[in-house]
Amino acid sequence: MDYEQAMGMGNDTVVRRVRHFDLEQTLDCGQCFRWRKNADGSYSGVALGRELTVGQRGGDLIFHDTAPGDFRRLWRPYFDLDRDYGAVKRALCSDSVMRRAVDFCPGMRVARQEPWEALCTFIISQNNNIPRIKGIVQRLCEGFGRLLPGGGFAFPGPERLAGLQPQDLADIRSGFRARYILDAVRLVHAGELELDTLYTLELARARESLMRVKGVGPKVAECALLYGLGRAECFPVDVWIARALEQLYPGGFPAAFAPVAGIAQQYLFHYIRHHPGDSGNSKE
Repeated sequence: MDYEQAMGMGNDTVVRRVRHFDLEQTLDCGQCFRWRKNADGSYSGVALGRELTVGQRGGDLIFHDTAPGDFRRLWRPYFDLDRDYGAVKRALCSDSVMRRAVDFCPGMRVARQEPWEALCTFIISQNNNIPRIKGIVQRLCEGFGRLLPGGGFAFPGPERLAGLQPQDLADIRSGFRARYILDAVRLVHAGELELDTLYTLELARARESLMRVKGVGPKVAECALLYGLGRAECFPVDVWIARALEQLYPGGFPAAFAPVAGIAQQYLFHYIRHHPGDSGNSKE
């Protein structure tokens, strides 16, 4: 575990001395779309059907209105706190390009999102920018999600969206993506696409299963597997990563990083968005 202790303090859970973790780098790096930064630096959002406000003070994380049992059951896996990111980063930093990417966002982690939400949100992400994705996702949840005690909305499951037509999603303003969302709904609701089997299914077959959804190509399938199913070997390639590979890895991405290629991709994605001019010739 990448922390020393989790303990209840009043209504909160405080996680002491968390290593290799930064809230902003993790929640604002383009991998999840339901978090907002508060004036005090904490983040509030909805994930796993729960509302959460989480803050960071020094090396500690504060999970507000959260019991230690809920932290261990929900938020420890969500924030991937059982993975040794120190070992991951040491391996990646053997490469000079990845060292620059890791040094730029050393506290970033790949969150373990709910599989259905990850599939839908990355369908929505196609040919889109992050503010607009967040808006569409928020409208989808407000229009069809379950109202939560704090006033937020859970992400609507396929059972809630079953039977809808594309025109029923007009108010979320998702455009052509509406029919892709509803095709995913149809397949999952009918049991023709069983997301829970994709955790361990052979990777090529898992990709093929997801790509049966209309509009889901290799990139969205890889995103669903990485962000929703914890398949760290997946390597989604969007325009930013394609640019990074062309500029920084013309000979191909190092095969040695294959087991954690998805984590490497997320460091690289965040880095190249902020350093688009890096040609790969920087000094080590």
